[in-house]
Amino acid sequence: MLEAQKKSGVFFIFISLLIDITGWGIIIPVIPSLIKELIHGDVSMASKYGGWLMFVYASMQFLFASVMGGLSDKYGRRPVILASLLGFSINFLIQGLAPSIIWLFVGRVLSGITGASITPASAYISDVSTDENRAKNFGLIGMAFGLGFIIGPVLGGLLGQFGNRVPFFAASILCLVNFVYGYFVLPESLDKAHRRPFEWKRANPIGSLLRLKKYPKILGLVIALIFMYIAFHSVQSNWSFFTMYQFHWDEKWVGISLGVSGLMAALVQGGLIRWITPKIGDKRAIVYGLIFYAIGMLLFAFATKSWMMFAILVVYGLGGIAGPSLQSLISSVVPKSEQGELQGALASLVSATSIVGPPLMTNSFYFFTHDNPPILFPGAPFLLGFLLLSISIILVVRNFLHQRED
Repeated sequence: MLEAQKKSGVFFIFISLLIDITGWGIIIPVIPSLIKELIHGDVSMASKYGGWLMFVYASMQFLFASVMGGLSDKYGRRPVILASLLGFSINFLIQGLAPSIIWLFVGRVLSGITGASITPASAYISDVSTDENRAKNFGLIGMAFGLGFIIGPVLGGLLGQFGNRVPFFAASILCLVNFVYGYFVLPESLDKAHRRPFEWKRANPIGSLLRLKKYPKILGLVIALIFMYIAFHSVQSNWSFFTMYQFHWDEKWVGISLGVSGLMAALVQGGLIRWITPKIGDKRAIVYGLIFYAIGMLLFAFATKSWMMFAILVVYGLGGIAGPSLQSLISSVVPKSEQGELQGALASLVSATSIVGPPLMTNSFYFFTHDNPPILFPGAPFLLGFLLLSISIILVVRNFLHQRED
């Protein structure tokens, strides 16, 4: 694969993920109001359904991420990525037309399957990267997520003023445009010499996770990832419900706040990380990033004014230096022919934690905000996230200390 083709491929993956995340971000501000409409309930009750919708989505990703990674190792990254993009468009259309809460769950099943496209996309990045630019290229994934969460939620908040289903139709159109764009410009990154047969045994998500044991150097980091990703759901699954309850925000302000969060992610992972990681190294970037995340969670838990949430987002956003360095360290010890399998295993890991995280965090929110809570404490999920991130920091530091001893 020529250098120019590698650059164009990385650029497409960046644009593709940007459009995907924009489409995903568009619907976030209106999810609570749509659930409330379909169940005829309040924000506290809607949060429980929101958690279970995320549960269904994550369960499907857990089951299919390794399958998508394995298929991309056999047939190449291009066809798997394109099929996922088309499916994502259909999914948003189904949810936008949902006449009952059941149809939202149907849409989330399809969304979880097609959303597993992050696996071949990550493998694509690894295919075209060298040891010198791998962390930088994985940082583009974070930048795409950040920019998508700037554009998507803000646009969704504005479109939500015209109806809570309008953002779903907009997301469907975006994903369809993304598919057409990719069909004409995306080159294949995995040549036939590096492909491997597809095996259902290896595509088993449990088996895929267990094969991480082949790489003992990353096991400690993988365990830390489990706690980290569960902690993240105190923000990802809970933000809209918390801010609507605590500060009486509408879809517009939810969208603006998430846009600010995305801006921080884009600045950190698309800019700051390129400057700071070469200076302090991947290991320190991981530890410092996790500390920033933990401090942000603790501050969110006790925020009492709307402006505090925006100020704390700056601290929390600095944690973004951890992710690309962590992914770079893990992927650097795995052969190229197994990158799809590795990324599938990591995506399955994320999905497994997302099976636990959303119900845990949204039910924690419901428990401390329903009609007669033992203690009225809407920030409980953030405090729980802080505790989980503290465990993750300890595990990462121990892993690095043991590597130094070896």
